[in-house]
Amino acid sequence: MATLYLDPIEETSQLLPLIQTAIQNEINRLELAIKIAHKRLIPFEKKYNVTSEKFIADMAAEDLDGGDNEYIHWAGEFKLKERLHLKLNQLRTITYASAKLPQPN
Repeated sequence: MATLYLDPIEETSQLLPLIQTAIQNEINRLELAIKIAHKRLIPFEKKYNVTSEKFIADMAAEDLDGGDNEYIHWAGEFKLKERLHLKLNQLRTITYASAKLPQPN
């Protein structure tokens, strides 16, 4: 979990809603991107009757009708979806605080 501290405290009431809205907008954008990536994976999964996770773990380009091009497309889409999930999960763990941080000595 990450905590976002805002300083100076006097400006927190103005800044916090802006930051929360920006982060929520990014969360919404990532959720939409994940849905789109998932829709692009479905045709591959249906065609080969395997999940994308199984494909990544067990299959090679030689196993696909489209060879290297199809493998790269499927693997790329899967990896993109994984990265989007990672970013989304990181944003969802953010908490907010409005306390003065100790100054380094």
